Amino acid sequence: MNDLIDGVRLEGEARIDDENILGGNFDDLVRLRKKVGMVFQRPNPFPLSVYENITFGLKVHHLAKKKYFDAIVQEALESVMLWKDLRDKLRKDALGLSLEQKQRLCIARTIAVKPDIVLMDEPCSTLDPQATLKIEELMQKLKKDYTIVIVTHNMQQAARVSDDTGFMLLGELVEFGKTVEIFTAPKDKRTEDYITGRYG
Repeated sequence: MNDLIDGVRLEGEARIDDENILGGNFDDLVRLRKKVGMVFQRPNPFPLSVYENITFGLKVHHLAKKKYFDAIVQEALESVMLWKDLRDKLRKDALGLSLEQKQRLCIARTIAVKPDIVLMDEPCSTLDPQATLKIEELMQKLKKDYTIVIVTHNMQQAARVSDDTGFMLLGELVEFGKTVEIFTAPKDKRTEDYITGRYG
């Protein structure tokens, strides 16, 4: 899609398990989507039932027989702390859920296929502070089982939920390291200037 924008230049590599997923030889997007799950800024449940949202990836990737779907749906909803709220509403249209429930459902849909990596693009940006706290608690729980990469413009959130932090500026990775070190003793002046509010 970026190829359609005049002046856009793409270079570099994105490697997973030492395989360049941007390389000309990598064309198995189905395998990539199984390996890497994505949670977007705005919750994007499919216009299907809660149950069908979670089983969607299982069907696409042929990951389980239908007789196991009920258990997988329950496990996924329990993982995101939604089972008690939705166990009697599994056939309900997912678009009718609250914003926070939709985002947690999208996380459940992502982890139902057991990806190695979960990418989260500002997953709390549309949520209120209380819902944000719940999603952050969920991230803390999930990072025991998944590699989570989160994009956030909220420095406090990065400090709360991450073990490692990278600071990017104008498309350049300026600094990467342990979160506590980045926030208390950054090595690059640009990182320090951003953290201390000299620009932002």
